[in-house]
Amino acid sequence: MDHFELSAEFPIPPERLYNAWLDGDGHGDMTGAGASSDPRVGGRFTAWDGYISGTHLELEPHHRIVQAWRTLEFGEEVPDSRLEVRIEAVPGGSRLSLHHSEIPRGQGQAYHQGWQDHYFAPMRAWLGV
Repeated sequence: MDHFELSAEFPIPPERLYNAWLDGDGHGDMTGAGASSDPRVGGRFTAWDGYISGTHLELEPHHRIVQAWRTLEFGEEVPDSRLEVRIEAVPGGSRLSLHHSEIPRGQGQAYHQGWQDHYFAPMRAWLGV
């Protein structure tokens, strides 16, 4: 299985970043693609117009989100990957760190780049930075 870690800083408070990540409309605004979310442990979510789907496994308000996460590229026999998002206050805003693990072997590099291109870049545009 593949895994990696990435982080980026954003000029907004941790509470706003956490809430936008878990809210379907907010998530869609951040990324520029349709999303839905039932923001509770066990709740389901989708992102990128249904390309991504999963379940919220652990939620620590304004600090940590753990999800069972998959895309349409995972075969039906492939288990979900695990995404852990950590958000911490830093001078001027928040640092979002993600650890994406249990990715099907050989797909990690594509998802590593995908997080940068389809999340971090649109999030910066959303914030005007």
